[in-house]
Amino acid sequence: MSPCWEPNPDIRTGRHVTYNLHAHLVFVTKYRRDVFDDTMLRRCEVIMREVCEKFETQLREFNGEAEHVHLLVHYPPKVSLSKLINSLKGVSSRYLRAEYTGPINRIGMGSVFSRSYFAGSCGGAPLTVIRQYIEGQKRPV
Repeated sequence: MSPCWEPNPDIRTGRHVTYNLHAHLVFVTKYRRDVFDDTMLRRCEVIMREVCEKFETQLREFNGEAEHVHLLVHYPPKVSLSKLINSLKGVSSRYLRAEYTGPINRIGMGSVFSRSYFAGSCGGAPLTVIRQYIEGQKRPV
């Protein structure tokens, strides 16, 4: 290995793949109700980190407000993002409803999070740069 080349810790490798996949996820509470306080957000982060470990993913960042949470997830290509999201929302919702019965059940919510979510890919070069790179490839004649 050349001393000039330093490996990027974000680039992960598998047997037949090299990848660097990040997703920005946003989950809102059902009916956008103010549910979370600081203690609940801390517990939600712990639960979501455990779920991510089971999926062999990394929860890089977590934060939230009273009615939504933001996650930055680093995941392998073998993980279906929709399955990861469903597990994150379902497991955390189940644990939070069991542990914080007062604040959540008082609102009359069956689930903590709504069915909808935001998922955006992030990292790497902007699309315009990638598009220019692909257009600039030397196609054989």
